Amino acid sequence: MGDANTKILFVITGLAVGGAETQLVRVAKRLKQRGWDARVVTLMSPRAYVDVLEQAGIPVDTLGIRDKRPAVRPVWRLARIIREWKPVVVHSHMVHANLLTRLTSLLAPVPVLVCSARSIREGGRLRDWLYRLTDPLCDLTTHVCEAGAQRYIRERMVPSHKMRVVYNGVDVEQFRPDRQRRERMRRYAQMDDRFVWLAVGRIEAPKDYPTLIRAFARVSHAAGDTLLWIVGDGPLRGQVETLAHEMGVQQQVRFWGWQADVAEIMNAADAFVMSSNREGLPNALIEAQACGLPAVVTDVGGNAEVVVHEETGFVVPPQNPDALADAMLRLMNLPAEMRQQMGALARQRVEQQFSLESVVTQWENLYYELLQTKSRR
Repeated sequence: MGDANTKILFVITGLAVGGAETQLVRVAKRLKQRGWDARVVTLMSPRAYVDVLEQAGIPVDTLGIRDKRPAVRPVWRLARIIREWKPVVVHSHMVHANLLTRLTSLLAPVPVLVCSARSIREGGRLRDWLYRLTDPLCDLTTHVCEAGAQRYIRERMVPSHKMRVVYNGVDVEQFRPDRQRRERMRRYAQMDDRFVWLAVGRIEAPKDYPTLIRAFARVSHAAGDTLLWIVGDGPLRGQVETLAHEMGVQQQVRFWGWQADVAEIMNAADAFVMSSNREGLPNALIEAQACGLPAVVTDVGGNAEVVVHEETGFVVPPQNPDALADAMLRLMNLPAEMRQQMGALARQRVEQQFSLESVVTQWENLYYELLQTKSRR
């Protein structure tokens, strides 16, 4: 490996701290370790991960798009990169990158073009129509969850024979139960024996933190000495902090901002909670289950494909603070042994279905399968 036959070009809308970007970085680095010659192109100027990729020997280029409006120049720029570098696989992530790479293939054909959709909905009817229109230009579309894949097929954006589900992968060695880290972190945070709920993710509308705060206010009132930790940041943080004050739980809710070592915080928590009203397949949820945390999540996107209801946690309807609170209280009221059993089952499921090694192997097999199919034509 490492020759011209293993050149892979990843194209993504942007590089910031987010699920799609994190997954691309993890997969690209692991493929590089396996001998692939990887390179990344971002449509918009990157805000994260450039140093991580470049330290791994993966160059990063940007097309310099300042907003997401249609433009011709980026198509020419990407076409030039493809013609000069000659990748055998181009793998794009997120709707703008997917549409751009499809159009670019008219000017700079590649042996294999794979487009990955990350959310159940990546926009309105126009984007759905554009996916439908440009589908013949790519070899395969993938989705991170079965629920998303079925919607794309149902809406005739992708024919069923050109759709595959490839789950997000996590490093099960980095994210694992660790008693020492738990004790160290709980001492540092001066938590005593309080029950800690953990939420991780950008503080923006799809994550629906207001529903979580309202649910937690009920939980706090009923269960007393419990805490909610929120790891992440975003444009709605101020509004969510204000709501915590209004609901009288500002002393029980801690905003950690972004943290480099989320695994340590996950080990310190007792359970994971996710209140999203829209999702693809959240990395943070898989990471939390890998750390042995039982979870309460809303039934959106692929959440119910990660959490097995009543086995590794509870799945509740979205935008329903009462249902979320009831499930949180139900989990808290279980005997500690049952919660630990849920966490152990969660860890086992992640090892079986969501480990990074198995996911990267799936990608490799897909690339080789497509390359062989094209070579026989």
